[in-house]
Amino acid sequence: MHQSEAEEQLSNPSVGGHDGRLPVPAGVKPSGSPLAPQGCPSCGSVPSDGIVGGTAPGYVYAIGRIEPRFPRLSVEKEFAQATGRAETSGLTDRQALQKILSQRQNRYLARQLCWVLTIEGLETYILVPRDPGDLDLLIEALRPTPTPMDLDCVVGIRGPMAPPEWCNGLIVPMVAFDQIYSFDRDALIKSIPRPEKAPTREFAHAAEELFDRIMQMTDNAGGTDEHRGLNYLALRCEAIYRLAAEQFAGNASLSAVDVRHSPLSGVRKIMDVIFCYTNRGSDVVDKFFVRVDVTEEFPFLVSKLSHYYDR
Repeated sequence: MHQSEAEEQLSNPSVGGHDGRLPVPAGVKPSGSPLAPQGCPSCGSVPSDGIVGGTAPGYVYAIGRIEPRFPRLSVEKEFAQATGRAETSGLTDRQALQKILSQRQNRYLARQLCWVLTIEGLETYILVPRDPGDLDLLIEALRPTPTPMDLDCVVGIRGPMAPPEWCNGLIVPMVAFDQIYSFDRDALIKSIPRPEKAPTREFAHAAEELFDRIMQMTDNAGGTDEHRGLNYLALRCEAIYRLAAEQFAGNASLSAVDVRHSPLSGVRKIMDVIFCYTNRGSDVVDKFFVRVDVTEEFPFLVSKLSHYYDR
């Protein structure tokens, strides 16, 4: 069967409003204009257009946790001296680190650190700001009292692999980022508008279940079209959470999340993200989908959430 031609298309969804998009997490500043990234004395810099060796740009929309690392022993010793000059009595090591790096006179130390994005505990990317002013976004992502629920979303362009001498032997791809969202999972769940008839507790549990399922999908490093589309929906599409609450209330379970190229793909890359719910009593499967355009660095919605019918 074909997709219904009557499905409403949203060619240019507005930010916020009633188009089913979640608001940007509070407390996060978008980055400034994308300029040439900071360079590395030993390896050059991440290409500003993301093109490496003549290949097309590799965009990244990844969700993980940002951690600073000392790239060399000399930087670690310099940080120790700066700590010795500051008042850090009663602070934990993490609180002292955040305090030192947040001070303007120690900004040179923040520039010397290497900033690593870990996903599911694995070191995945080394982050480089395309605008030097965006170093503040990295520092703001360093929480003084971190929790397992802390998350950072990085939007940028993938560059070459970092040489081993750049980050103390760590060899992972570099990402020149344009935007970082720093938030925690509970704050994200609370920001989702709850349907009037949905009990607060049940809706929160349903949203947490769906978000965790998306985050735990195999090899979701936010570097493929499929994963970029999924991660975008997890942060910016409230409709998928309302659907989860409705389906769980109707005794259905989330049996699969499938992402495939849409038949509408042509000049632009459009992904169909399909959510499959199976009734626990009758085993009847209902499928719903939403289309996401992932052609460029910033994904956006193309269609509202609606029923999906297999061909």
